[in-house]
Amino acid sequence: MTYLLIAAGVLYVLVRRFRGEPLNARDLLAPPAFLLFFGIRAMEEFHLIYLLPLAAGFAFGAFRGLTIRLFERDGHLWQRYTPWTLLVWVTSIGASFGLALLLDHHAPTQLSIGVSMLGELCTVGAKALNTGLPFAPEKLSNGRYGSS
Repeated sequence: MTYLLIAAGVLYVLVRRFRGEPLNARDLLAPPAFLLFFGIRAMEEFHLIYLLPLAAGFAFGAFRGLTIRLFERDGHLWQRYTPWTLLVWVTSIGASFGLALLLDHHAPTQLSIGVSMLGELCTVGAKALNTGLPFAPEKLSNGRYGSS
């Protein structure tokens, strides 16, 4: 059940970002923070061998962040995944499975995806700050935007 929830959450984020969405700090930080928290909780023990696939996941995430298009709309930043982003996602998943088979160990799925999304956050965050444009304000429950 946990894997189904993780897959649904990741799919939700992917679909939203391929369609294009306002880039706000909460949406940039929440997915990796959530996945890292539950990934660390899911670990029964940490093996040093996890460092190689986690480092690779972070690197793929950072590279994936380079493929994300940032643009201005309504006076603030928006983001959109590109076909290159999907290619990097697929390649990183393949590399993750390959390393798990090669090393005969794998970190919890939530942790692996969270570290990858942390790499993406670092790259996209840096790109966003370099634009000089403001992050999007938070969307309120009534569908309107509040102040950032």
